[in-house]
Formats: sequence, structure tokens, C-alpha cells
Amino acid sequence: MPHAPIPPQRRANARRMRKALTDAELKLWNELRAHRLMGLSFRRQLPIAGYIVDFACPTHHLIVEVDGSQHGNDEDLRYDAERTRRLEQDGWTVLRFWNDDVLKDIDNVCLHILKIVGEA
Repeated sequence: MPHAPIPPQRRANARRMRKALTDAELKLWNELRAHRLMGLSFRRQLPIAGYIVDFACPTHHLIVEVDGSQHGNDEDLRYDAERTRRLEQDGWTVLRFWNDDVLKDIDNVCLHILKIVGEA
């Protein structure tokens, strides 16, 4: 599937973000990288539809977002909902996990990802 052109500034921002993962993102990335999760191929900080998503498995059109407490206020909740709607319009399934879930219960986070992939 062809993708939309990515402005150079957005591409540079994605590169920068790959080098500055949060603790939760790093923990999840260590589970996802190099096909470690049941052979699934994930990419991190990937530009899609004008956004930079935390993790994406293009083969299964799956996006995994890891959200910190800043995503809990009304304005960010509305922004995240709009972003999710836009990505879903392009055929992506978006999963969101709180940092705390990833840091304290990584096994169940990974099991949930596998469950969703199995349903696709």
C-alpha cells in the first residue's frame, strides 16, 4: 500500500524520538524488536497518516501506543480519539496502553497484542 509523503521535518522528528524512548516504550520495544514477539515485525516511531506512532506492525495493520499521564487530560483525550479515528480510517487497529501497564505487566500487554493479531 503506498503511503503519504512524509515531510523532512516529520521524518527528522521520528528519528529523534527513536533515540529518546520513555522507560515504558523501551521496555515494550525490547519485547517487540527483532521479531521477538511470535515473529511479528514491528517498527518504532513510524510516521503514518501525518502522525508519528509509537510502534507499528505493518503486516497486520496494528499500531501500539504507550501513553503517559499527560494523555489523561480532556484535551489530549480528544486529540488521541481523533488521531485514532484517522488511523482507523486507513485500516489500522490502534491499541493504547498506559505506561504503568507496560512497566508493571508487560506479559499481559504482549498477550493482548497477540490476541488482537490473532483476530485480524
